[in-house]
Amino acid sequence: MNKKGGCFTVFLVLILGFSLLLNLVFLSILQSKKGAIAPVPLEEEFVSGDFSTKDSKIALIHLRGLISQDEAGSFTQNSVEDIKVQLKAAREDKKVKGIIVAINSPGGEVNASDVIYHEIRLTRNVKPVVIYMESMAASGGYYSAVGGSYLMANDLTITGSIGVIMESFLVKDLMDKVGIKAFVFKSGKMKDLLNPTREMTPEEQAFVQGLIDEAYNKFISIVSKERHIDINKLKSNLADGRIFMGEDALKNGLIDGLGYFEDAFNKCKELSKVQSARLIRYVPPFKISNLFRLFSKGMTPKIELGYPAVRFPLSSGQLYYLYPQAFGLSS
Repeated sequence: MNKKGGCFTVFLVLILGFSLLLNLVFLSILQSKKGAIAPVPLEEEFVSGDFSTKDSKIALIHLRGLISQDEAGSFTQNSVEDIKVQLKAAREDKKVKGIIVAINSPGGEVNASDVIYHEIRLTRNVKPVVIYMESMAASGGYYSAVGGSYLMANDLTITGSIGVIMESFLVKDLMDKVGIKAFVFKSGKMKDLLNPTREMTPEEQAFVQGLIDEAYNKFISIVSKERHIDINKLKSNLADGRIFMGEDALKNGLIDGLGYFEDAFNKCKELSKVQSARLIRYVPPFKISNLFRLFSKGMTPKIELGYPAVRFPLSSGQLYYLYPQAFGLSS
């Protein structure tokens, strides 16, 4: 009798567990459909400052890691769409008087970096945006930063690395050695550009270099315009891929000031013309789909110089505004 009762209890627990899982899945689907129709407002979290000040807020937005066009809603602090959502929320909130964008990034995808720059510049036309560079704001991280109203770094911040990189591989010799042959059928001579199974032709090399040069010229034109630096000076001295520590970046006009995060907070209050303010950050509202994403993918780790290159390999043929040494890659 006890044995039968025990089996029934286990069976009941399994049924209840399965039912709970189904309900969570259905709830996740409903939330996803609802979010597609109307964006769910972000929630605010108090960070520091004067908590009693209700009408003056400074919004803190983090940009960390490899800048990419990740799926919106992941809140991994490197997704273009999530940064856009937070900047829009800060722009439209009348109680937010200023914004701090804290950057710790070696750069990333060309288009993603340009979109974040555009969104920051759009926001600075509405209210002050102070950029605070943490350990690193290099290449695409710096590209994104120049859209701000005021750029501040620490003495030990690594910035600069103005340039473009693309990576491809050649496996022809390896394939010949193991006896593998590739057959490619294409509609045009450039359709299999960067095919790793054959050598590039001089025409293809010139074409790819043209893409690099186009992205590079866009980068330096943005820096020249935003930082008021002569473009010839950029090409000859500053924009050859080299990096700068905070003090050298200040001397060369790449940033506006040096300090710690509290200095950036004070500068933002100064530019916003408020004596005191609450420092807040945005957090996503609870969604079952985010919980599933957390378990399936994990959170994106914070980028540090010691991270091995295999964590963020470059996609072959993808243009990057990236400081490659951050991943142990040669420039």
